[in-house]
Amino acid sequence: MIFFFFKIENVVFLLFLYKNKLINFFFFFFFLIQWNFVCDRRWMGAVAQSAYMLGVFTGAATLGRLADRVGRKKVFYVSAVLQLILGVAVAFIPEFYTFIVVRYLYGIVGSAGSYITGFVLVTMELVGASKRTVTGLSFQASFAGGLLLVAFWGWLIPYNATLLQAIYGLHSLLLIGHWWLIDESPSWLWTQGRTQEAISIIKKALKINGNEGMLDEEKFISKRRPQIRNDDQSAGVLGLLKTPNLRKKTLNVCLNWFANSLGYYGLSLSTGALPGNPYLMLFVTGIVEYPSYVLTAFIMDKTGRRSLISSLMILGGTACLISACIPQETETEKNTVIAIVMIGKFALAGSFAIIYNYTAELFPTVVRSTAVGIGGMCARLSGAITPLLILLDSLDKTLPVLIFASIAIISGILSLLLPETVNQPLPQTLEDGEKFGVGDTACNSCFSKRKPKYDLPLSTVE
Repeated sequence: MIFFFFKIENVVFLLFLYKNKLINFFFFFFFLIQWNFVCDRRWMGAVAQSAYMLGVFTGAATLGRLADRVGRKKVFYVSAVLQLILGVAVAFIPEFYTFIVVRYLYGIVGSAGSYITGFVLVTMELVGASKRTVTGLSFQASFAGGLLLVAFWGWLIPYNATLLQAIYGLHSLLLIGHWWLIDESPSWLWTQGRTQEAISIIKKALKINGNEGMLDEEKFISKRRPQIRNDDQSAGVLGLLKTPNLRKKTLNVCLNWFANSLGYYGLSLSTGALPGNPYLMLFVTGIVEYPSYVLTAFIMDKTGRRSLISSLMILGGTACLISACIPQETETEKNTVIAIVMIGKFALAGSFAIIYNYTAELFPTVVRSTAVGIGGMCARLSGAITPLLILLDSLDKTLPVLIFASIAIISGILSLLLPETVNQPLPQTLEDGEKFGVGDTACNSCFSKRKPKYDLPLSTVE
């Protein structure tokens, strides 16, 4: 049996044939919405993109805190279901302002709810210190895979924005089965005093890995603090700012997220301005990320997070600066600009991947989702203004890239003031977080051979 499909205006026909005879056919109408965000309506496209990023900003500010209070798994799964519903619904909204509102809500539960919470749960708190690099970068690689799919579907369905968005939204079906695939975070359960539940999950993992019986349960329980302090349980954003060491780390990390996002999304959204097929340019920028992740995974545990993220951000910013200074009058000059922009994307993709791991490792469990959420909030703030900054190319084509580059270089230099986290146990309480990394900067490390060690409660199960 074979089938054919064809379209006449807004009607799709699906024919089933067996031995050259028609045995069945179906037809259905689809709703076609084309916004045509070009020319004098170009600002509407920028507003739509900014509305989504502002939604992610809101979600990062609220859902990270919620995940620290009610658990990572619940927030992740509810966000995943809402992401599926809103991702498909936004395709069929014909009125612009309603479209903007749904895009905003989609941003809240999408990148903020399912992505950031899922990252903290799956890559940081369900694995030990030696596996955090691999799991974190593997998680980030899926983001690049999504970029490739965006380019592929855009190339395959170039003239039907409604169908295209519906297909994008349906990809969230892949998240629905995760309720049965992943457990709640043992670290989070530990900080909530739910020790037996944490031990049960750890035993389950040991059994699956063939290491059943290796856990010294009595010793493990004895390391638990008698009671988690009330100010830890209700810490939230204020917990990140009220003590000096945590405050310095928080502000530095926020700038790092802002700069990474500005450069990363700026280069991604600017691919349409590069010479050549826009879908191909977007696809190539996605492909470029994979060798970046592989290289980062290979060297990140050797170089440490701090020096690598600083080097990559400075490299990415420098590449952007150079590309802005090269004219695009000849074919050779155009190809040179493309190559340099790809180098910048390579570097910034690596630094953006590291900042997720780095942030989760810098901050204690009681505020970890909040910290990553606040970082994500700063990233989405820059993501929200990126489409508007790109509009500055009407004044000077190099102006947006110069802005991206300058902020990336400044942030790369300041990241050298952060402590190193490679192979260190995750801090659990605000007290742990305040002590973690005191006096540990790149400058101090150059003149000291001793590496700081931290004795934290869950270090024995890392």
